[in-house]
Amino acid sequence: MGRIFSTRLVSGLALAAALGTAIVTTPASAATLRMAWSQDATGLDPHKQTAFSSIRLLELIYEPLVRFDKDLQLVPAVAASWQFSADGKELTFKLDPNAKFQDGKPVTPADVKASFERVLDEKTAAAARANFRSIASIETPDDKTVVFKLSQPDVPLLTAMASINAAIVPAAEIAAGSIGTKALGSGPFKLEKWAPNSKEMLTANKDWAGGKVAVDGIDISVLPDETAILASLRTKQIDFALLNDPLVATLVPKEASLTLNRTPVLAYHVLQLNPSRKPMNELAVRQAISCAIDRQDVLDTASVGEGKVTGPLTMPGYTTDASQLFCYKRDVEKAKKLMADAGFAEGFSATVIAANGEPATAAAEAQVIQSQLAEIGVKLDIKMMELNVYVDAWLKGDFDMAVALNGGRADPYSMYNRYWTKAGNLQKVANYIDDTLDSLMQKGREETDPAKRKAIFAEFEKHLVEVSPWVWLYTSYSYTAQQKNVQGFVPTPEGSLFGLSKVSIQP
Repeated sequence: MGRIFSTRLVSGLALAAALGTAIVTTPASAATLRMAWSQDATGLDPHKQTAFSSIRLLELIYEPLVRFDKDLQLVPAVAASWQFSADGKELTFKLDPNAKFQDGKPVTPADVKASFERVLDEKTAAAARANFRSIASIETPDDKTVVFKLSQPDVPLLTAMASINAAIVPAAEIAAGSIGTKALGSGPFKLEKWAPNSKEMLTANKDWAGGKVAVDGIDISVLPDETAILASLRTKQIDFALLNDPLVATLVPKEASLTLNRTPVLAYHVLQLNPSRKPMNELAVRQAISCAIDRQDVLDTASVGEGKVTGPLTMPGYTTDASQLFCYKRDVEKAKKLMADAGFAEGFSATVIAANGEPATAAAEAQVIQSQLAEIGVKLDIKMMELNVYVDAWLKGDFDMAVALNGGRADPYSMYNRYWTKAGNLQKVANYIDDTLDSLMQKGREETDPAKRKAIFAEFEKHLVEVSPWVWLYTSYSYTAQQKNVQGFVPTPEGSLFGLSKVSIQP
């Protein structure tokens, strides 16, 4: 079958026309960064949020113990230093003596302990709980020291702590039950106002231990139409924008007054199958779906070629040649045989869910996949949802299939153990586990030799693709655009906006 073309690829004239109309926003002072994005946060609890739009906001307000820099190296955040014991069963942090919450109170070991106890409490439903299950106890021997006692050596624990899902929050706010109803962190910006799906107003945290914030604040407008965002950049109504749509992003370099930041990211586009539902509980059916999908065609059509076909492991040091993985070369005849072997020669019907706006390519990806699977008799109904509705359904595993953009991590274990281990807290999302996946995850968690770890996770990736609970598609880019006088922003492979803490606006 020939390639299908999404309406995204034939909307160039309409897009160009849209650039002539700007969204007028209230002028701000020169020291306030005027910013726009198309998708707003869905909540304020840093331990529970999974949507990219939420993480992008919360990482400006909250801080973890450590964070990654642009080279994926761990650097201090709330913690000034850290050290594993010789046996790997203790991880000790010394807190930055200057770290303060935005109400002026110091960040203490008690806050760190309370934060991780909250994450580990099943009732919290923390997004990254599975990453911290090796923590047996937490000790606070003095006013600047936190010691994590571990039940076993846990090599990727430190990298897992570099997530906003492991943010340090005030113990008093946990006790008051106010986490998620307001935002009080130790990060570079304070949240002064949040009008959901409309606007956020942030002010600089003058007491931030990370250094001086060069702008007085950030005024963020939520503009669902990214052509309107580009128009507002073009007419200098905004200074900085996060772009999700690669089609819009590719137009930015045509504007002499603008700069595009285009950075490869670890996040991956994926078709998630639900192996707990018939007929996806049949291995041959899942493999047939994998074999029927042309990943490069999905990438070229939905994301205008902006990306790279990928296997599950997207992080440096672990990435393999995706073409060597099971059925990464489309094979419709093999797919049809697998369907027949499973008793579904005539096909079946299913529904795929996708979110409006996150990613911007979701609808187009679903359309391409719908067309490709039709060739093996799978009749796919596309159900588009608002992001918060989609996230709720996704977390419950309430779907036949789901088009998703999932976050990447610097380490394979902290990236995937919440899905593919028996104790994973997002097991309900994955709905699939086997002894091989679980065993390889545990081996990779404990192994300290880098070469041996790489071999373990290569075997993990090969098996995961073969059993096909999900169909990995491609990685893409994070895009931000800015006026020429906006300087100092450094993008990262995580797609983080934390670099706004160092941005300045030149005259």
